[in-house]
Amino acid sequence: MNHPTLRRILAIDAFRGLTLAFMIIVNMPGSWAKAYQPLKHANWHGCTPTDLVFPFFLFVVGISMRYSFEKYDMCLTKPLFLKTFKRGISIFLIGLLLNAFPFIRQDWDWSSLRILGVLQRIGICYFVSSIIVLKNDIRNIVKITIALLIGYWGLMEIFGIYHGTDPYALQTNIILAFDKLLLGESHLYKGMGIPFDPEGILSTIPSIATTNFGFLVGTMMITNKIIKDNIKRMIVLGLGSLLIGLFWGILMPINKQLWTSSYVMFTAGIATLFISFMIYIIDIKKYRSVAKGLAVLGSNSIFLFIISGIWTKILLRINYQLNESVVNGYYYLYKTVFFELNEGSFGSLLFAIFHLIIFWLLLYWMKKKKIFLKI
Repeated sequence: MNHPTLRRILAIDAFRGLTLAFMIIVNMPGSWAKAYQPLKHANWHGCTPTDLVFPFFLFVVGISMRYSFEKYDMCLTKPLFLKTFKRGISIFLIGLLLNAFPFIRQDWDWSSLRILGVLQRIGICYFVSSIIVLKNDIRNIVKITIALLIGYWGLMEIFGIYHGTDPYALQTNIILAFDKLLLGESHLYKGMGIPFDPEGILSTIPSIATTNFGFLVGTMMITNKIIKDNIKRMIVLGLGSLLIGLFWGILMPINKQLWTSSYVMFTAGIATLFISFMIYIIDIKKYRSVAKGLAVLGSNSIFLFIISGIWTKILLRINYQLNESVVNGYYYLYKTVFFELNEGSFGSLLFAIFHLIIFWLLLYWMKKKKIFLKI
């Protein structure tokens, strides 16, 4: 039995679990108006801690692919192709159904169904990145990843030059134009003032690069058995990527909504440094109890995303009488419990932490019962 590899797998689960824990805290504040600033996305350009959640998850998808495909000798066989395709399309469809939930209701207009979303992007990135890494050696994977980032940068710049507009502005970027052409405004996300999808079709291109980057780091982890040496190399890689992202950001702003190439390098660098730190804590300092607690959330990650989304939608659909007003269940729970504890941002944070604890207990019970919902 190769103990170092097993420890690193625990570090991966802990990293995934920490990412999901932060996702719950970010996505479920008692009140968006009272959320702490670091728990909000950047308004447009820039990167807050919240803007690290999604790229961290895609990054760890890439790492996990390296371990998962090892038993197939990194060879793209027909059964493996069908397996990755089935998993990718299943994740995409679950995301689409989650957008449509609760499916049938009197005020529902199917013509306004949002097509894209977080799970949809994860499904696409998983499948496309799988094909790339299984069909190419490391050198070619690096070349393809660089080509994706530079090609995306070129597309945005050329579009801006051709139209004489700012290619990185909300209303004048190629991602919006492409999605409006293919999907129509009615099927885009509408939470940014105008119909614009932060999980757009074209911006999925650099997201694939994020997944590839995770795979490359996973390859470094699995092929180098000397943990301390591995951490040193990952720190160098992480710092280098972070600095490239910062300098690239001078020309191409770091922007999560557009998933700019500079954003990919910047967040991949931070993710690499972060998981290096977690390997150090878990494998060298041996704080494995903390890792196991975090790994509970990582053990059923897609299920956690789904159940948290469904629960939020259910709360928003339930109506309660509060004083002289009718409010939804989400607001009622926050107002009658957590707002009473603290009227400021801390009460809003307590609301999110409460849900995180409830979800952790649910996943802990599932893990004890060996219930793992795999797609």
